[in-house]
Amino acid sequence: MAIPSPTEIKLHQASHKLEIAFDDGTRFELPFEFLRVYSPSAEVRGHGPGQETLQVGKRDILINAAEPVGLYAINFVFSDGHDSGIYSWEYLHDLGTNQAALWDEYLKRMEAAGASRDPGIAKMFEQRPKAK
Repeated sequence: MAIPSPTEIKLHQASHKLEIAFDDGTRFELPFEFLRVYSPSAEVRGHGPGQETLQVGKRDILINAAEPVGLYAINFVFSDGHDSGIYSWEYLHDLGTNQAALWDEYLKRMEAAGASRDPGIAKMFEQRPKAK
């Protein structure tokens, strides 16, 4: 099966969403926060199962720039300085297709960690001493 290619890509700064349409007829609105916490970078995903880093405090994240990577992907520069994830068309399509389940999984991981999506609260979480 062919990998869908985008036919339209729009960054909506006011609503903090990426709107992307594909040549298979699908169209998705992906919040910037969702894109940031599911960055395909090694910094977020690690180098193997169980090495993921939970991204906290990203509720108000912005995308400052979007740069094409060849004809197969896009790289976002986020307002927190993160810029190392290469989002292939296939990965963006997968994120859109599975957005509800992935978001639910993320919220469950946040709750289990006692973490927050809010930046100020996230800083307190990061600075809290580790339990022994």
